[in-house]
Amino acid sequence: MTETLPDRRDAPASPFPAATGPADLDSRGLVNAVVYRDGRRLADIPVDEAGRWAERPGHVVWIGLYEPSHDLLARVQGQFRLHPLAIEDAEKAHQQPKLEQYGDTLFVVARTAQMVEGRIAFGETHLFVGHGYVVTVRHGPSSSYAEVRHRCEAAREMLLQGEDYILYAVLDFIVDNYGPVLEAITEEVEGIEDRVLEDSLSTEAINRLYMLRRDLLRLRNAAGPLVDVCQRLEHSKLTAIDPNLQPLFRDVTDHIRRVQSEIDALREVLAFAFEAGLMVGQMQQTVITRQLAAWAAILAVPTAVAGIYGMNFKHMPELEWVWGYYVVIAAITGVCGTLFWWFRRVGWL
Repeated sequence: MTETLPDRRDAPASPFPAATGPADLDSRGLVNAVVYRDGRRLADIPVDEAGRWAERPGHVVWIGLYEPSHDLLARVQGQFRLHPLAIEDAEKAHQQPKLEQYGDTLFVVARTAQMVEGRIAFGETHLFVGHGYVVTVRHGPSSSYAEVRHRCEAAREMLLQGEDYILYAVLDFIVDNYGPVLEAITEEVEGIEDRVLEDSLSTEAINRLYMLRRDLLRLRNAAGPLVDVCQRLEHSKLTAIDPNLQPLFRDVTDHIRRVQSEIDALREVLAFAFEAGLMVGQMQQTVITRQLAAWAAILAVPTAVAGIYGMNFKHMPELEWVWGYYVVIAAITGVCGTLFWWFRRVGWL
């Protein structure tokens, strides 16, 4: 028998549409539109039927969007009656991580991060969470949430918790993806440290240190506000989060704080590497200066003697001395040799 469901505008009951698959996968920005029942994937559905599916008891609709068009967002908004201000934020992106509540709908913004050509590239994910539905809107560099879907579908008992568990799974996935970024930077920082100890840093390496420190600061600014978001999801009685699932967000908070600690540690290491590189460079300059000073002192001896005997005085006692030349050469050689030995002994040469 065909099941019926009242229309959202309290119209007379009409046959509920069969889930034959998303008819609008060619819509720009639509990644997936799936309905779950009792923790199991039921079917792909068209966006224009998502609202009625979400109203069914025990059903959860999850729509995934990537840089959607204005028309597609408007269709999603109409299905779940999403607030216009939240839709405006989701369309324009460039938002700071935050949590807002519009009626029974939670609007969450989180920043994503990936390594792209040696730099941290940031994106955004906007989540609309309400009774029976979750809408994820991605902008910029971001890993696909297909892996999150697979995890949720594999954990049927947890997926029975509905949209609140999906919200946790997405936030946890975003924070976990900070890990590979930090690992890549840590590996590069260790290589820079080794080069610092061996030799002074080049201009290119110094520029790289500066860029890494700046990227890490941006990553900290992106991850830090999520602590407040998760704490509100964990403790606030104003949100519609299931109290039994609130402790899950404490785990995400712990992960974010660990990420913050790693970022701070890496920034300190980079600062030390930068200072060490400057110190090594200064030491090398000091060594060169000492060597030049030592050779200048040695060469000053024959220069002084040659300068004295180069004066055009007619009467100089040693000028007509038969052994005078040999004595002067021997004296110059002896003094220069003594200076060379002494500078080598004190480490200047």
